[in-house]
Amino acid sequence: MAKNDSGHVIKAELHCHTVCSHDSSNRLPQLIETARQRGINRLAITDHNKIGCALKAKEMDPELIVVGEEILTQSGELLAYFLKEEIPARLPAMQVIERLKAQGAFIAVPHPFDIRRHGWGSEKLLKILPYVDSLEVFNARCLRKSLNSQCLHFAQQHHTLMQAGSDAHSLVELGLATVELPEFNNAEELREALKAGRINGSLLSPWDHFKASTQIAFGKVNPFR
Repeated sequence: MAKNDSGHVIKAELHCHTVCSHDSSNRLPQLIETARQRGINRLAITDHNKIGCALKAKEMDPELIVVGEEILTQSGELLAYFLKEEIPARLPAMQVIERLKAQGAFIAVPHPFDIRRHGWGSEKLLKILPYVDSLEVFNARCLRKSLNSQCLHFAQQHHTLMQAGSDAHSLVELGLATVELPEFNNAEELREALKAGRINGSLLSPWDHFKASTQIAFGKVNPFR
């Protein structure tokens, strides 16, 4: 990976959770250390409907961390980056989008066709498509490869920006799906950088699903490790 000077290619993990999410065991010191070890230059922390851990992580490693949130709307989930204010869950989708645009955030749609995990489906997705910046066309936690393929085809058909994310809830998963792209430090730079983005990703294997679930469960019952 090239140095992350301006104009050089960096590696970004754009979908990651911490212990601020009820279903993740990732503690901030270990998460930041592991990200650095795996050559990740930008780590977006996107906890469920919370930004507290992302803000704390930003204080710990300002260059690495992007403050994000995975927001549950009444229609499906949205990812947002470069947030200043937390958005609560279960608001109407367009209200959430308006709030995000008011604070200059970058808006993406995670795992759009994975209905099991608050996906959107084609009909709902088309309604919000003019108002979002990017689609997550590869999510490492999708159990079926076809869900990612469907989103990739949709994004290509509608000429949208594309991204990937590990959706890491444990350290086992961190970096499974990343984007190589020019350096970015704000929402507008991310929009421009994704035009040249290159997605690298592999699905979480059944064995790694087991390891991840074990790691998450152990992390929740053993807060002092």
